[in-house]
Amino acid sequence: MDGEILLKARGVSKSFGAARVLHEVSFDVRRGEVLGILGPNGAGKTTLFNMISGDLKVSGGEIQLGETALRGEPPFRRCQMGIGRTYQIPRPYSGMTTFENLLVAAAFGGGRSEKQSYAFCADVLRECELYDKANVSAGALTLLDRKRLELARALASDPKLLLLDEIAGGLTDDESKALVALVRRIRDRGITIVWIEHVLHALMAVADRLLVLNFGEKIAEGLPAEVIALPEVQRVYMGIEA
Repeated sequence: MDGEILLKARGVSKSFGAARVLHEVSFDVRRGEVLGILGPNGAGKTTLFNMISGDLKVSGGEIQLGETALRGEPPFRRCQMGIGRTYQIPRPYSGMTTFENLLVAAAFGGGRSEKQSYAFCADVLRECELYDKANVSAGALTLLDRKRLELARALASDPKLLLLDEIAGGLTDDESKALVALVRRIRDRGITIVWIEHVLHALMAVADRLLVLNFGEKIAEGLPAEVIALPEVQRVYMGIEA
């Protein structure tokens, strides 16, 4: 896939004391691309996200956003630099309305004025099919709508790069399809996405490429159909012996 590299990882490693979680992982993500990340539990996927978003510091290697090396900036600063993310378990401000949750992201993550934030967040609510829930308390939303809100809050910060961490987890098939359609629309307007997901059919429907981790190491990277067909990926991820 041709195009400008938006995210670059070179030899990225992470250890907690003697426990090695990631070891010399390298990859590129091009602007407008959707990179899917697969791997069994404990493979280091969320740890990788945490280092990109600034929740964790790298133990070795380097991560770049565009031409800027990421060197210890806290999560709020990386959000302002253009990195938006979701979490496996939605983390809304439960005592605020859906709309207020987005306003916080637009003002403090996206740097918009109050006046600009109102119109922008209304558009994000429409895109994420939450406009009719604008004045509903975030704590009262269904799981699907909490997932949509998690995605909407990330979008309200106007990211260049969107990190999705198991956004389809816990949803029914129909709910997953609705969320996949939303992610497709986000991709189609040019936002670069890196998506960790265990719901394979959801990832396969959107991703341009897949990267597979196992025990903290990259074991495969390439076109989705080719990666899934690899014997090592089938063994590690699907439990299928060649």
